[in-house]
Amino acid sequence: MYYLIALAVFILDQFTKWLIKTKLNLGDIHPVWGDFFVITSHRNTGAAFGILQGQRMFFLIITVVFVIGIFYYLQKTVKMGLKLVPLALALMLGGAVGNFLDRAMYGEVVDFLQFTFTFTLFGWDVDYIFPIFNIADSGVVVGTMFILLDTVLTWRREVKEAKLAAITGKETTNESE
Repeated sequence: MYYLIALAVFILDQFTKWLIKTKLNLGDIHPVWGDFFVITSHRNTGAAFGILQGQRMFFLIITVVFVIGIFYYLQKTVKMGLKLVPLALALMLGGAVGNFLDRAMYGEVVDFLQFTFTFTLFGWDVDYIFPIFNIADSGVVVGTMFILLDTVLTWRREVKEAKLAAITGKETTNESE
């Protein structure tokens, strides 16, 4: 099931990138929700937030290592009976492979989701344009957030179990190990 989730993220990512490449010219902007959310045709040869531009070989090698690690850890967490971590890893896997394919084939990644946040700071109107991203990036970020959530939930459960053990004088077992 988790590999199907990864495949779904990958297919959605590749389909949306294909739409952007075939329906928009580079630099085109189409408002979805005023100036807050626009679809724009953009290319990125770097990583998140535009860092490490032009480091194609570095990204290809790192992504291969990352994907191998995800495959390994996904198998391990499924066997442990975990639910949230394998889901997170599946989202990350689909996203990593989606951007890997773009970098391997074209030397760049198609980005198109752009959000602009407008606010007043110390009396000045400020527009903050969040770095343009794609579905693959979303899979990696949401997957990472799920892993952080699982970490916090596991920590809270272990703290509660430790407190209970201290009160009752009994050891508890950690079922997730």
